[in-house]
Amino acid sequence: MPEGHTIHALAGRLGRAFGGRPVVATSPQGRFADEARRIDGEVLQVARAVGKHLFVEFPDEVLHVHLGLIGSFPVKPLGGQPPVEPRGALRLRLLNDDFVADLRGPIACELLDDPQVAAIEAALGPDPLDPTADGDRAWERIRLRRKTIAELLMDQSVLAGVGNVYRCEVLHRHRTNPFTLGTQLKRATWELIWADLVALLPLGVAFSQILTIDDQVSEAQLMVADGSATAITHESTGERLGAHFERRFAVYKRTGQSCPRCGKTVREKELAGRRLYWCANCQRRH
Repeated sequence: MPEGHTIHALAGRLGRAFGGRPVVATSPQGRFADEARRIDGEVLQVARAVGKHLFVEFPDEVLHVHLGLIGSFPVKPLGGQPPVEPRGALRLRLLNDDFVADLRGPIACELLDDPQVAAIEAALGPDPLDPTADGDRAWERIRLRRKTIAELLMDQSVLAGVGNVYRCEVLHRHRTNPFTLGTQLKRATWELIWADLVALLPLGVAFSQILTIDDQVSEAQLMVADGSATAITHESTGERLGAHFERRFAVYKRTGQSCPRCGKTVREKELAGRRLYWCANCQRRH
């Protein structure tokens, strides 16, 4: 399932490609045909993300998309050529003279009014990619819960946008025992985790890949600061993961390999329907 940085990056692509311009909207599959007609020819005002939810605003409608496990919504330049003919189960196509965006396989694709959008947002925890978000709001929910921090980080009502890769890697970065209950977690530990998510997720948006290894994080932060990451951001269509950095993680999908910090074996366990990866030797903090 795409993590929150993926949806924020998608919102940015849609805004750059279609923002302030009328769009041609169709539903080649037919399942969204009536709704597509309602936004066809309308000006896309803004595209924004809250956690894993995408909201695309038109003058009288809001398109809500949740990609789920298999959904995709690449935004591709046409380069002066006509778009390829739609194939397969294409739920929604957005088109103008320069770009095409094809939505496939979402678990949610619907037009909502403002109260419905507000209800979705109200059910979500703070999003680390929202500069106005308050990590204390998540903490107030975490500290009262007798679920593990590994589960709570994935609970979108507690924290919006964090998925399995970030939870495994961030808990390892801060030596946190993933089985610590929310009622046992120290506030100082939570503040370290929140601050790290706030720092790391924007790098995911910029490079279309999850970066959690210190040397890569440092290089990526420098590239964002000096502006050299902008071209990479704008070149990404969302069709595939970014490739500027080698794909490296400390514990995620490294079962049986050595922990890069202490050399002990990385473990794996199913927790709340997802695979958790951690080092039992050096992740002891509560």
